Amino acid sequence: MAAVSKAEMQLEELNGEKIYEKACAEIETLELPLGSTLSSVYDDQPNAHQRFMEKLDTRIRNHDREIEKMCNFHHQGFVDAINELLKVRADAEKLKVQVTDTNRRFQEAGKEVIAKTEETIRCRIQQRNIATVVDKLQLCLPALEMYSKLREQMSGKRYYSALKTMEQLEHVYLPKVSQYRFCQIMAENLPKLREEIKEISMSGLKDFLESIRKHSDKIGETAMKQAQQQKTFHAALHRQTNVAYKKPIYIINGHSAGGENEVTPKSQMLEDEDAEEEVLSVQDLVDFTPVYRCLHIYTVLGDKEVFENYYRKQRRKQARLVLQPQANMHETVEGYRKYFSQIVGFFVVEDHILHVTQGLVTGTYTTELWTMAQSKIIAALRTHSSYCTDPDLVLELKNLIVVFADTLQGYGFPVNRLFDLLYEVRDKYNETLLKKWAGLFRDIFEADNYSPIPVANEEEYMAVISKFPFQDPEGDKVSFPKKLPMSQSVPQIYMQVKEFIYASLKFSESIHRSSTEIDDLLRKSTNLLLTRTLSSCLQNLIKKPHIGLTELVQIIINTTHLEQACKYLEDFITNITNISPETVHTTRLYGLSTFKDARHAAEEEIYTKLNQKIDEFVQLADYDWTMSEPDGRASGYLMDLINFLRSTFQVFTNLPNNSNDHGAMSGKVAQTACMSACKHLSTSLTQMLLDSELKQISMGAIQQFNLDVIQCELFASSDPVPGFQEDTLQLAFIDLRQLLDLFMIWDWSTYLADYGQPNSKYLRVNPNTALILLEKMKDMNKKNNIFAQFRKNDRDKQKLIDTVVKQLRSLVNGMSQHS
Repeated sequence: MAAVSKAEMQLEELNGEKIYEKACAEIETLELPLGSTLSSVYDDQPNAHQRFMEKLDTRIRNHDREIEKMCNFHHQGFVDAINELLKVRADAEKLKVQVTDTNRRFQEAGKEVIAKTEETIRCRIQQRNIATVVDKLQLCLPALEMYSKLREQMSGKRYYSALKTMEQLEHVYLPKVSQYRFCQIMAENLPKLREEIKEISMSGLKDFLESIRKHSDKIGETAMKQAQQQKTFHAALHRQTNVAYKKPIYIINGHSAGGENEVTPKSQMLEDEDAEEEVLSVQDLVDFTPVYRCLHIYTVLGDKEVFENYYRKQRRKQARLVLQPQANMHETVEGYRKYFSQIVGFFVVEDHILHVTQGLVTGTYTTELWTMAQSKIIAALRTHSSYCTDPDLVLELKNLIVVFADTLQGYGFPVNRLFDLLYEVRDKYNETLLKKWAGLFRDIFEADNYSPIPVANEEEYMAVISKFPFQDPEGDKVSFPKKLPMSQSVPQIYMQVKEFIYASLKFSESIHRSSTEIDDLLRKSTNLLLTRTLSSCLQNLIKKPHIGLTELVQIIINTTHLEQACKYLEDFITNITNISPETVHTTRLYGLSTFKDARHAAEEEIYTKLNQKIDEFVQLADYDWTMSEPDGRASGYLMDLINFLRSTFQVFTNLPNNSNDHGAMSGKVAQTACMSACKHLSTSLTQMLLDSELKQISMGAIQQFNLDVIQCELFASSDPVPGFQEDTLQLAFIDLRQLLDLFMIWDWSTYLADYGQPNSKYLRVNPNTALILLEKMKDMNKKNNIFAQFRKNDRDKQKLIDTVVKQLRSLVNGMSQHS
């Protein structure tokens, strides 16, 4: 048992040693936590703490011995390392100084390299930009060369080639470089160049028209000589045909022409035969190149119809001038010859144009023109032939009419009416009467005071109505004294017309004509008096400078009463001749149209004089278009103009309204005059803003201008003439108002957004008008804000204006393309 106990004790001691060894190893490795390790040392072991501490001391001593050995082994190396380190420190300080100096010198040397490098980079960028510019220029050069070619062609007056070059530019070259501003300018200039070509060609045409107008008598004289040669040649071969041809011409004024009258044609025949080789054709006398060139250019531009209409219009005007005879044409045969030569020259040119061009003039056009001309010719000859008292002069006139008719008949114009004219002779007596009565009418108009006739009592009233058939049931109820609406000239004119009828009747009594013929003669003579003499006197009276607005209104009233009296003149003639006006062939009096035309002319003159007066006031305007702030009150000239208009329309309003018709008439004239004046004033003010001479305009000037327009609107809303519906008169200024509101409010977003909409707030503002005015303001801003680019607000405002200008130009271009 003892041996067993001893063995167990040894085993326990051995286990304890192992446990202590393990615990020490764990403590050395610092593995945490150590609670389990320490508890295993002290569990069930007597004297475990002392034994563990002994074991721990033993391990500590062992480690100390190992550390000491290691230190002894490495001590000498450590000492040597320290010594080496001390030696290196001095070299390190020296090296540090060298490195610092080297770095400083390297940095100084690098500055120049950096500068050279940056300069090299800039040069490379410039080189790249130059290469880009060269490439772009190579792309633009064809367009520039074509444009230069175009200018050369324009300078060389090769307009057709220029049009072809424009077409190539527009469709081939410019689209490739359309992104450049100068190309856009070139594209914008092309329509202007086309217009310039059109204007130049049109200028050549105008010179041509002026030339043929001046030389038409020479052309006609040449053509008439050719016709005369043909006539004399046929007369020599066919004398019987010649006699038959002249037969109707001999019956002039009831007298037969003698054989001696044939001497002049024979002598003329000899002269024409001698000069036959000298007669030139119309092509020799006139160069038609400007017509062909202008027609070709307008055809290429697609405006052939415009050119045709212009040519025909101008030729119609020239026809009217040619057909207007000189006042003294009747005095000599040369006057008639020149008159006929001009007309023949005119129609010879038209016939040539008809046959050498396609569509410039047509057969229908020339026929209509000749029909109109023939009527005027006959009327002129009827008028002037009445002055021919010399038989030789009558014969010369007859010969000229025949040659004139033969010449035009040779060119295909119908001349039957001209031959028929040879059967008629203008009654000199009636012409003399017309002249005399024209003087009487002028004297009556000159003596008239153009104010209503005052009648103080019944006797004076009866004296007036005994001369003039005045009827006014409403006016008869008014007690004396009173005023009749017409002036003194009305009963005097009426009485003078009756006197003219009596005078015409005196001549008719001795010519053994039937009552129907006398009635027809009296009516025709009276019609001549009314439609020519009296109408002319009225028209001249209306145009006289001393006739004011009040006088014009009175003239309108007078013509109304004279028009109403025409039916009494019809009855007067019927009572004389006993021929009912209901007879089929009875000539009617044309006094109604005469007085209506005179009344319309007087109304137009009222509107014209008002507009002229407005123009005079507007010319007094003296705006400071560069003002920064408005004056705060309307301009003086405008207030004077409004006061003038008020007083003028007050005169219209205060005119006597003795009859409902007269009241309605004067009110209508006043309303039309007022509306016309307001529209003209609005147009004049608008043109003042858009005047090309006005280059710059400030917002202050716009505000000052707005004050004036407000006064105009206040005038329109004040009902200056009764009878207008609400706001009707203000509509005359609506275009100008919307334009000013757009600029005053600066409401461009609304305008551009609503443009083209029927309910747009600025429906009446034309984009082109807005663009012109905005560019004037834009130029003003540029002038006043030289340093605006350095201020953000000014830059933003300028950008806004530029944006709006671009959008407006887009709208304008869209409108032009659409039109």
